[in-house]
Amino acid sequence: MTFGITKTIPASRGDEGLESLFDGSRGEFEFHMAGKPSKLKVGDFVYTIFNDQLRGRLRIRELIGGAVNPSSGKPRTLILVECPGVKISKPVARKGHRGTRYYDGEDWN
Repeated sequence: MTFGITKTIPASRGDEGLESLFDGSRGEFEFHMAGKPSKLKVGDFVYTIFNDQLRGRLRIRELIGGAVNPSSGKPRTLILVECPGVKISKPVARKGHRGTRYYDGEDWN
């Protein structure tokens, strides 16, 4: 098992948006999470959920603190991941969610 967080890719990004994380068309991608992560570190993973399925993971390259949510003004951390990521061999049912959840990678194969 490999530690990380889960993030839901909005359906509005479509299949193309999801695939761009895994097809080599981009070198990095930016996620964000509220506050400062207490358990997350460089080298951990962001596991992606799309249409209620675990679809892939991306290794965290950098955590950038001190950012501010433009809507609320609250602190957040930017999470830069390396692309392309790795798609899971068989998608696993996983309910999508807002925000960030820690995840131990138990379903990854």
